[in-house]
Order: sequence, then C-alpha cells, then structure tokens
Amino acid sequence: MPKSSAILIIFLSIALLAGGVWIGQNINLLPVDASANAPVYDELFKVLFTIGTILFVGMVGLVVYSLIKFRKRPGQTGDGLPIEGNLPLEILWTAVPAIVILFVGIYSYDIYDRMGGMQPLQHEMHDHENALTTQRIWGGIGSGTVEATTVSSITPLMIDVTAMQFAFLFHYPKGDILSGELHVPTGQVITMKMESKDVIHAFWVPEFRLKQDVIPGQPTILSFTPTRPGRYPIICAELCGPYHGGMRSTVVVESPEEYEDWFRKNSKDAVSVT
Repeated sequence: MPKSSAILIIFLSIALLAGGVWIGQNINLLPVDASANAPVYDELFKVLFTIGTILFVGMVGLVVYSLIKFRKRPGQTGDGLPIEGNLPLEILWTAVPAIVILFVGIYSYDIYDRMGGMQPLQHEMHDHENALTTQRIWGGIGSGTVEATTVSSITPLMIDVTAMQFAFLFHYPKGDILSGELHVPTGQVITMKMESKDVIHAFWVPEFRLKQDVIPGQPTILSFTPTRPGRYPIICAELCGPYHGGMRSTVVVESPEEYEDWFRKNSKDAVSVT
C-alpha cells in the first residue's frame, strides 16, 4: 500500500471517530429528561449512538467508495480480480465487532445494575412492605407536619398500580386515593407495586427512561425519583389486545406544595404528606 494511501486512511479514520463522538455527544434524539434515572440511561444512549454513527457512516462510506472504485468500466467484459484469503482483514473484522459487543454488553449490564435492575424481586417486595408498614405507623401518630416530614425523609412514596384492559389505576395506600392519573412530587422517591388483572402490560414513561412489564399473578416493583414538573404520557408498551394503542394515562409531576394540595383534596384521611 502506498504511503499516501495509508496516511489518507489514517486521516479518514480519525475524522470518522471524531465526527461520530461529536454527533453522539451533541445530537440529542431523546425527549426531555424528567427523573433522576434518566441521566444514567442517557449515558448509555450516547455511547450506543456514537458507536452506531461511526459504524453506519463508515459502512456507507466503504460501500459508496467500492461502487465508484470498482465499478464496471466502459468496454470491460471480463470478471474482476479473484481476491480472497486476506487473513489480517478477516482477523480485523472479527476482532473489532467482538470488542465492541463485549464493551457494550458490560457497560449495559453496569447501567442496568445502577438503575436497580439486578436487585432481586423478593428483596424489593420486602422493602416495599416494610416501608409501607412504617408509613402507616407514623401516619397513625398524628396529623402534624413534623411526623409526616420525618416519614417522607426516610421512606418512599408508596403507590399500587393496577393494569387492566385498557387502563392504569393508581392507588395511594396512605390517604386511600384511587386515581386514573399518577400524581407525584418532585424530589421524592416513588416506589410502585404493579399488578395486572388480565394479560401482560408494560408501564412506560419515555421522559423517565423507565419501562417495566406488569405481569398477571407476579407483582413487579418500579422505583424512580421525578425531577422536572410537568405532565408526561404513560404508555402501555406491550401488545395487550385490540385497544392496546389507546391504553394511556398521564403522570403529573408537581412541586411538593402542589402535590400536598392535590393530596388533601383527594385523601380520605387527614394525615399530611409533607
């Protein structure tokens, strides 16, 4: 290979890598992030988008180059050169994808573990039940602000989610509130115990970067911390029947004061939540 060609290949490779990294880090295709979980997921998305951009642009560039360089010339009637058996090239195109896949797999596992995906379900259920019991005990002490603030600082807000064809229902054990919308305060850890009454559904909020299957006969737990006030769609992301596309709800993220006001208006008991 001529020296000038080698220099050109090195230059193009560096430009491809730099361009892929810049695109992956600066072009955001995701919706606004509205939970503390989102930045962790966005890290993985940027890495995958960077790798995908480099592979896509690189492969398209090679295809376009090959179409131009090795096109049939006017008057050419014979076959192309029978080139085969390039061992270094075969090692390269085997090793590079293997390294990339191994890296993505390990990194994805780390992100999944950081988001709580590797925590055993029974452990999560035990924590949910213990926190709920603690919350009920404190709630029975009195309706003062001090007791309730202490509870909020040591326990998450517990919500029971029921999925059915074709709706989500949200039950707040503290206050005995049943709602078709999910109302949560910013900065508060939310723990939801989810069950299905019929088929498999999926609870998905794109702005939270969270999706969890809701399975009949097998309760699942989902925890998150909302950070940005607003109204965000809740979508069933599992084909669950003929009206699956209409199975939607809304999560309303409010300031603690607005949530307190909503809670007081809908609660069946007089216990404060802040």
